[in-house]
Amino acid sequence: TMPKEPTALRQNILDTTAAILACGIDPKKCFLFRQSLVPEHAELAWILGCLTNVPRLLRLPQWKMKDASQNNEGTVGLLTYPVLQAADILLYKSTHVPVGEDQVLHLELAQDIAQHFNKKYGEFFPVPKAILSEL
Repeated sequence: TMPKEPTALRQNILDTTAAILACGIDPKKCFLFRQSLVPEHAELAWILGCLTNVPRLLRLPQWKMKDASQNNEGTVGLLTYPVLQAADILLYKSTHVPVGEDQVLHLELAQDIAQHFNKKYGEFFPVPKAILSEL
């Protein structure tokens, strides 16, 4: 949600990929891809954003904290990021999503969006459940 230099962004992608592989993720056993190369993420985020009201997003604590830290000049990207996260989850019809405590409210938004979409257009998206990690 913050502008990045193209060179730094490309390096971040490579570094993140290296970290994922170093953690033992085997690309022969799972799909590893760059989300930005899959236009359906942004397309579904747009559709879901048209079904999500702004007051709901403004109530999310992550928005309040980051907006305050940016002197109340938070960007639209920051505000709508949770809708993109919902699109990332719902696009693949995920039924269970591993999340940390700090992301539970974002998953609840994805659940609400899935339920709203299904009520309006018929059963299409499973309502994803949280898998909370135990530390």
